[in-house]
Amino acid sequence: MPWLYCPLIVKVFLIYTPDNNPDTPFDFTEENKKRIEAIISMYPVGHKQAATIPVLDLAQRQHGWLPISAMNKVAEVLEIAPMRVYEVATFYTMFLRQPVGKYFIQICTTTPCMLCNSDSILEAIQNKLGIKVGETTPDKMFTLIEVECLGACVNAPMVQINDNYYEDLSPKDIEDIIDELKAGRIPPPGPRNGRFSCEPAGGLTSLTEPPKGPGFGVRPDL
Repeated sequence: MPWLYCPLIVKVFLIYTPDNNPDTPFDFTEENKKRIEAIISMYPVGHKQAATIPVLDLAQRQHGWLPISAMNKVAEVLEIAPMRVYEVATFYTMFLRQPVGKYFIQICTTTPCMLCNSDSILEAIQNKLGIKVGETTPDKMFTLIEVECLGACVNAPMVQINDNYYEDLSPKDIEDIIDELKAGRIPPPGPRNGRFSCEPAGGLTSLTEPPKGPGFGVRPDL
């Protein structure tokens, strides 16, 4: 693996490997070059560096992760020092600096999800895929990691798979989701218990009818 992780000091050190070094070929596709031009055009002249995050995201979506050569290409395109790109790529956890599977499963195990039995969801994923946290399946289809809060506490327990949130999960739900992904189908994201978005799990208890229109209840002489 190209990265060594030390949990005590929370630093990651790059070690060049055959698939992750400055000489590893990387270039944007013609389609993505046009997208980059459109992204840069949204910022004032002379401020290309403002596009660092979206262009890094584009590189990651094209390659699946961000090798050092992709970061260098982003710096070249934006005409900024490579270190400026490294600073961004190492700060935001959404940028993946080592290879991951086609389906990147991030399970939240922070307090609200834990209290809603996220441990059973994690166990179901590990048993279904035969991997542990931090591992990738041999066919490179799935990678599993634990993460901190993903901001969907009211819909706990939940996981993020690539760009999609799957919420209000049971062990069977996550097994069904994995089966769908293995079959090449993307399950619809959102709650799995039938509720819409983050409405109360127990149904409406206060606003039990459509809200009244503007001016409702105002004295007629006002």
